[in-house]
Amino acid sequence: MQSETSVQDEDGRKQQFYVFIICCVAALGGFLFGFDSGVINGTVDGLQAAFNSEAAGTGFNVASMLLGCAGGAFFAGRLADRFGRRMLLIVAALFFIVSAWGSGVAEGSFEFVIYRILGGIAVGAASVMTPAYISEVAPSAIRGRLATIQQIAIITGLFMAFVSNYLLARVAGASTAEFWGGFEAWRWMFWMELIPAIIFFLALLGIPESPRFLISKGEGKKALKVLKTLMPNSEAEQKASDIRTSLHRERTPGLSDLVNGATGRVHRIVWVGIGLAVFQQLVGINVVFYYGAVLWQSVGFTESDALLINIISGAVSIAACLVTIAMVDKIGRKPILWVGSVGMTITLAILAYAFSTAAIVDGSLRLSDNMGIVALLAANVYVMFFNGSWGPVMWVMLGEMFPNQMRGSGLAVAGLFQWLANFGITMTFPIMLAGIGLGGAYGIYAFFALISVFFVFKMVKETRGRELEDMAYE
Repeated sequence: MQSETSVQDEDGRKQQFYVFIICCVAALGGFLFGFDSGVINGTVDGLQAAFNSEAAGTGFNVASMLLGCAGGAFFAGRLADRFGRRMLLIVAALFFIVSAWGSGVAEGSFEFVIYRILGGIAVGAASVMTPAYISEVAPSAIRGRLATIQQIAIITGLFMAFVSNYLLARVAGASTAEFWGGFEAWRWMFWMELIPAIIFFLALLGIPESPRFLISKGEGKKALKVLKTLMPNSEAEQKASDIRTSLHRERTPGLSDLVNGATGRVHRIVWVGIGLAVFQQLVGINVVFYYGAVLWQSVGFTESDALLINIISGAVSIAACLVTIAMVDKIGRKPILWVGSVGMTITLAILAYAFSTAAIVDGSLRLSDNMGIVALLAANVYVMFFNGSWGPVMWVMLGEMFPNQMRGSGLAVAGLFQWLANFGITMTFPIMLAGIGLGGAYGIYAFFALISVFFVFKMVKETRGRELEDMAYE
């Protein structure tokens, strides 16, 4: 009896390790999401010089990817319901490869924007398919921790993009200087993404399709085979039955599922998903990710120092996310979101005040030594609060909060709004920087962080420990 128990324990450990590995493979989409988002940070000077663009033009070159993200996120959910989560991730990997190469070879703004939009489609698709895939293969007891791998991957991708940008600019002398092969360093910053993109494509060929998708397509035997690699045989058969029962209560998934047939109104859970997605962007986090180098240079830091500060922020982000992994399945999603909102409100307000004290010296903004330290500390604590709360937990909740019937459509709509908000914040930052300044811009972000405190308290419901088949519409 003891021997049989030992064998079962050993099988359980192997299955958990296998689940962890396939979740890590899926999360490589998050790594590329982060790398593709962060690489633009160090290329802004190069883009301005190469394409002769001003504030609005630079804003569009940077934000153009986000238009693709919105489209990719919106259509990925529906396409994944038809062709599968894994297949959509494979297509996204191919788009990442094409975008990374094309962004580096672009000779004009139009060509560059086309390649960035292709990359954006890949980022948008990966942003909703990765958490959906992870939530559908992970056991409920550890689903939060495994889903948080997505955010670890995103910020690790950001961190590696910042490191790559820093090293390339340092070796070349500047992002606009020639690095190797007659090409400027900023072009090589984009080409570095080819390495993880190719690895992602090859790794995806070795992971299974989501069992919930397979059952929805009538491929029960394949689904059961996959489930038996994820959990004990008896549990696999019961899980397959539960999924089948859940899906049989419903009909073919569609956008119409987002509307309550009895009242004609959009289900409350959809508005909560949209709110989570939009508030994650309205607190201005991607200004730090996309424009970090520009932000710090605008208050007196050199390009090299600004790129180094990005690396520090990336390391802080990873540390914060690791703490969240340890807590998300113990204390729940909602408390973490609420603490994050409060922390971001305070630190953004401090940043707004610090930046408002900047003086103009020789035509450029400069912070005093003391305020420079205050701003640097507040910015990194802000990044810590975000990546310890809204960064990972928003994706965890979007991947698990919708009922099976509307998961694809719910993720699609929430993802669309998330990327549209991201586009709006990213596009308007250079314009606000030239108009109301950093103090005014960060004051606006602090205001939205304050609203998110009340949104979490009033609207968000806890999902910790609940099976996906038990998620409610309201």
